Amino acid sequence: MIKTIIFDMDGVIVDTEPVHKYAYYKHFDELGIDVTPEMYASFTGNSTRNVFQKLKEHFGLTHDVEDLILRKRFFFNDAFDTKEDLELIAGVKALIVDLYQNDVQLILASSASKGTIQRVFTRFELFPYFTDIVSGEDFPKSKPDPAIFLHAASLSKAPKEQCAIIEDSTSGVRAACAADIFCIAYHSENSKLQDLTGASFFVKDFNEVNAAVIQTVKQL
Repeated sequence: MIKTIIFDMDGVIVDTEPVHKYAYYKHFDELGIDVTPEMYASFTGNSTRNVFQKLKEHFGLTHDVEDLILRKRFFFNDAFDTKEDLELIAGVKALIVDLYQNDVQLILASSASKGTIQRVFTRFELFPYFTDIVSGEDFPKSKPDPAIFLHAASLSKAPKEQCAIIEDSTSGVRAACAADIFCIAYHSENSKLQDLTGASFFVKDFNEVNAAVIQTVKQL
C-alpha cells in the first residue's frame, strides 16, 4: 500500500505554466532570441537555472545565468501577483485533503524555486498538508536526473517501495523511473507535448480519484 505521495507542483497542483510561459517569452523577446514551441516544451520539468544554462549555450548568450534567472523571476512574480484567475488544478485540493485525512504522508518535490513554492503554498494554504518541501534550487541537475526524487523519498516515513510520485512531464516521469519509484502520470491539457511513457498509472481528472484509489493503485 502506498503511504507517501511525492507531488510535483507546476502542472500537477497549480497551473502556473501559462504564467511561466508569459514570463519566459517576455524575457526571450527582451533577449532577442527565437525559442520554438518544441524547444520550450523540452524545458518542462527543468529548473529555471538549467533552462538558462541550455539557452545560454544554444544561443551563445553572454549574460550571467544568475542575472537571467532574476530577470525572468521578476516577470513571473509580477504576473503571479496580478493574475487573479490563477487556480489550483481541478480536484487536486480535495485529493490532497483526502490523502492527508487518511494518514498518507505528502511531500513536494518541485523544480520550481523556493520563492515560487512559497507564493503558491501561501496563496492556496497548502503548508499544513505537507511534511516536507523540496525545491529544485538545491540540486545541480534538473529532472530527469533522479536526485530530487531520491532525496524526497529519503524524507518519507515509509520505505521507497511504498512511495509514489505524481508527475505531468516527460522529464518528471523519467526522473521517477530513474529513481525506481512508482509513478502516477497526470495527463492534462498542458501535457499534450509530453511523453509520459514509463508511468504505471494515469489520471486525467483528479475528481475521479481519491485516497482509497491512490493508496491501492500499485495493486490495480
